[in-house]
Amino acid sequence: MTSDTHDSDKARQGAHWTTSEIAQQPRLWREVASSASAPARNFLAPLLARPGLRIVLTGAGTSAFAGQVLAPGLGRRLDARVDAVATTDIVAAPRDCFAQDVPTLLVSFARSGDSPESVASTELADQCLSEVHHLLVTCNPDGRLARHHRDDARSHVLLMPAAADDRGFAMTSSFTCMALAALLALDPSPHPDLGSRLAATTEGLLEAWGQRAKQVSRHGYRRIVYLGSGSLKGLARESALKVLELTAGAMVAIGDSPLAFRHGPKAVLDDRTLVVVYLSNDPYTRAYDLDLLVELRRTQGSEHVLAITAEHGDLPSDDSTWAVPDAADLDGAAFAIPAVVCAQLIALHCSMGLGLRADNPFPSGDVNRVVQGVHIHPLGAR
Repeated sequence: MTSDTHDSDKARQGAHWTTSEIAQQPRLWREVASSASAPARNFLAPLLARPGLRIVLTGAGTSAFAGQVLAPGLGRRLDARVDAVATTDIVAAPRDCFAQDVPTLLVSFARSGDSPESVASTELADQCLSEVHHLLVTCNPDGRLARHHRDDARSHVLLMPAAADDRGFAMTSSFTCMALAALLALDPSPHPDLGSRLAATTEGLLEAWGQRAKQVSRHGYRRIVYLGSGSLKGLARESALKVLELTAGAMVAIGDSPLAFRHGPKAVLDDRTLVVVYLSNDPYTRAYDLDLLVELRRTQGSEHVLAITAEHGDLPSDDSTWAVPDAADLDGAAFAIPAVVCAQLIALHCSMGLGLRADNPFPSGDVNRVVQGVHIHPLGAR
């Protein structure tokens, strides 16, 4: 056995949990859709009916990006102020984040609920605001966040299926399950079979996209750029984080919007850069996405610029277009749930291609699955 083969075998063995947790997502989405959101909707109904309610979607890292994916569409459909504010921003500057003392629903996303900022951000909201209610979207019933709010009448803990509490280093099924559950709970008019529909679509893509992701990993890219507009900008940032995490930083990745990318970040492009563009279903926004896609394919070469898109008939059917079937009518947040699977698979195969163990890319412990080392300082009087 050659050394390269040995390293490849070790990488596959070290990716057991990450591989299975990507693959299990369609099954878990069906579970989320059938059971997780109904009690939460009952808790939320009187709150969402209140005029002037502010909704803050919060979390750290991937959990923050779940809020960024959901906020634009929810703000439009709820006709309310919906902000995505990371727990890291709340903890560092709570009076800035809660500058207006208005009735607030704080929606906290947390895989484990044990990160230092998770509970601290809810406590700071209670301290800064006269009236705040909490929806805790988490995968861990025994985490500090769930325990802290379990018996509070102003709080509701929305638990994910047990298998969504990823055992791999990077958040995969936890991200999509929490995003779907919150979408179903908060959206006033969700598609009645959205979970099953997204699951069926993704089941048909996993094998094909896995093979394509493996081919991508063999190109020797050292940089990946993910681009998306509106809700898909949050998806682009989450996609970039997956690459950074699973390749232990060996591959540089950024997430941005297509229009903003021209204003400086485009300098990252070189002949070892892959660009992935998430195309919006909104015709107006899509026009801008397509403009940049065409520009980048002209300068970088079509094979190095992937389009992740619903089927609208405006792009060629080839290996540079990864189509999501039965998705042309989905808004950005719903489309992001199956679309992120492409980024998860690319990150996984790039990790294995580098000989890393995707389940634990940082064996030294320099970067931890649950953040450590954050000291929460008391908030004094104003």
